[in-house]
Parts: sequence; structure tokens; C-alpha cells
Amino acid sequence: MSHVHHPSEHESSSRIGVAFFLNLSFTVIELIGGILTNSVAVLSDALHDLGDSISLGMSYYMQKLSTKGRDHRFSYGYKRFSLLSAFINGVVLIVGSVFMLMEAVPRIFHPKEVMAEGMIVLAILGIIFNTLGALRLSGGRTLNEKLLSFHLLEDVFGWVAVLIGGTIMYFFHAPYLDSVLSIIFTLWTLWKVIRLFKQTSMIFLQSVPIDLDVKKLEEIASGIKGVNSFHDLHVWSMDGAYHILTVHLVVAKNMSEKEILTIRKHAHELFHNHHIEHATIEMEREGEECCLLHSCE
Repeated sequence: MSHVHHPSEHESSSRIGVAFFLNLSFTVIELIGGILTNSVAVLSDALHDLGDSISLGMSYYMQKLSTKGRDHRFSYGYKRFSLLSAFINGVVLIVGSVFMLMEAVPRIFHPKEVMAEGMIVLAILGIIFNTLGALRLSGGRTLNEKLLSFHLLEDVFGWVAVLIGGTIMYFFHAPYLDSVLSIIFTLWTLWKVIRLFKQTSMIFLQSVPIDLDVKKLEEIASGIKGVNSFHDLHVWSMDGAYHILTVHLVVAKNMSEKEILTIRKHAHELFHNHHIEHATIEMEREGEECCLLHSCE
């Protein structure tokens, strides 16, 4: 089967690429600034932004790779590579978050002085860089771009919190606030990452996609005119968006081949309208032996 690559796919890669370089550039600035200001809040957010940069970089690569069609090695295509990047990114962020908590918690009891002016400057830069990246991705139509744009918008709100904290510490002596902000950011990041990690793992385990209702799909199968019964309905996802279904539809014994083809075509249309991108439909006549129901030797 041939695959047509539309210009929007290349535009999508370009948008993600620009967001990646913006985020990576600021991450470097942030790491240096966090060390100079002695702020674990800034360093913990730098870790978060490093994870964003990894996500954006992998997304940029995977966006290009996922457009490749099937071949002799990957018969379903390359879509699932995006899950691999999410899995790796999840592991990196979980390990990094645990490390940051180990650094920040003791500082609550033994706070160190931070450079509040530097925190304020970095916060303003963080708001600018992340807003530019989010705006760049906001025009995208793919689910990948929408999720990344939302992720960067969350970072904007995080930097607003750093700006508030830095401003408070500029006027009041409250060095412990830096550690408190760090712990809040880290726990928030950890919570998001664990949720993503769980979703990614469930897709790897071929669970039913969260946006699909199996009972509804069963109702569709049983409600198709000319179908007497069905069995072995299975549904899973390649990457959380590209869903696959297989099912056996049983029709009358005396039904003609033309009628069977018409029913199968109609079934494909119905399933496609319910977010099934790839459906494999096996047609059986009543009385035929199915090896999935009975052992065939």
C-alpha cells in the first residue's frame, strides 16, 4: 500500500524542530543560571526542561520516522517508535526527579542563600522562551503537537511561580522558599511523568485504548445488517492515536460473495468512523469451522 506524505507532515516536523531548539537553548542557560544563583528550584525546573528538550528532540525525530510506511521489518510501520521515546524519557525524568528530591529536602532544614535577582531574570526568560515554543506548536494539527504545546504552557505557569518566589525572596529573607518551590516542581513533574509512563506501558501491553469503548464496538459489529453474530473482537493501539481492530463476522450460509464484500466494506466504514485506523475483518459463513473457536489440526 502506498503512503502519501502531505506538506502538513513536513510543517509539523518544522514546528517541533523550532520548539526543540528554543527549549534546548534555554535549558543550557537555565542550568548555568541555576548553578550561579545556587537555586535548586531553578535546577529542578532545568531538569524538567531538559526532559522537555529530550521529548521535543525525540518527537522531532519520531515525527519524521513515523511517516515511513510499512516494510519487511516493521509490517505495521514505524508509529510505535514514538512510544519508545516516551518510555526512555519517562525513565530519565523519574530518576532525575528522585535525585532532585534527595537534594532539595535536606535544604529545607539547612537552607542556603540564593541569588533572588538571578532567579527573577531566569524566570522572565523562561516565560518568554516557553511561550514562544508553545505558540510555535499551537498552530499544529497533530495530537503530538497539541500535547507538546500544552506541556510547554504548563512550563510557563511553572516559571510564573518561580518569578513570584524570587520576588518574595528579594524583599524578604526566606531562603527555605527555594527548596519548597523545588519540591513542588519536582513532585508535580513526577506525578505527570508517572501518569505518562503508565499510559505508555499500557499501550505496550496492548490494552484497549482509553478513548475507545469496546461495548460500543461490539454493538456496531452486532448491529451490521446481514451479520448474524461475531467473535474474537480485539482492539489495541500502535501509539495511542493509531488504533487497530480485528474481528470475525458471521453471515448466513447461503450469502453470495458480492453481498459479503458489501457487508465487509460497510463494516470498515463504521469502524473507521469510530477512530479505528486499521481494521482486519474476517468473514465467515454459518457452519464454517473457525480455528480460533475450535482446535484445528
